[in-house]
Amino acid sequence: MEAVSIDLELAQQHQIHDDPLAHEEHHDTGGNTLFGFWLYLMTDCLLFASVFATYAVLYMNTAGGPDGRELFYLNFVLGETAVLLVSSITYGFAMLAGHQHKRGLTLLWLLVTFALGSTFIAMEVYEFQHLIAEGAGPSRSAFLSAFFALVGMHGLHVTAGLVWMLVMMVELMKRGTGPRTLTRLGCLSMFWHFLDVVWICVFTVVYLMGVMA
Repeated sequence: MEAVSIDLELAQQHQIHDDPLAHEEHHDTGGNTLFGFWLYLMTDCLLFASVFATYAVLYMNTAGGPDGRELFYLNFVLGETAVLLVSSITYGFAMLAGHQHKRGLTLLWLLVTFALGSTFIAMEVYEFQHLIAEGAGPSRSAFLSAFFALVGMHGLHVTAGLVWMLVMMVELMKRGTGPRTLTRLGCLSMFWHFLDVVWICVFTVVYLMGVMA
């Protein structure tokens, strides 16, 4: 009986070694990965908090130049905000499809999310170019330096999320909706929703308060 149990154990280990999906499920540490990524987001939150604090100190230092009331077009920024918030909803649809193991539908929603995120970045780049063309570049005043640093840092995070999304789409096409892929999609989901929350803070503190000040 002991010899039989040893043979069965060896056969199971051999099967796990030969089957990548079984090996993936055997060593899945999705819970630990998600928790570790959540801790990373907390450090990123501290980074954004420090830049917000810098902006709060410098936003009145316009050096005689234009302030938010003269520079910001609230309707345009509302459009940016709507695009990014809708992308958060479409990513949620992608996660639902992924957990239902519908690879094609997951890819479709990720593609829609990617298009919305790219639109947001394009609008932000247009805004920056417009400000610089008006002579309101980051070197014009401490206020504008802080503005470009804060909004630009958020834009770089969104760009990184878009690159990550492309990688995940390639992985989905190659490997399907396995446990490890779903864990990575879950990490990207937390990152993307985190950026939405940060943008709401940017919209409120920088744009809305800047126009109403």
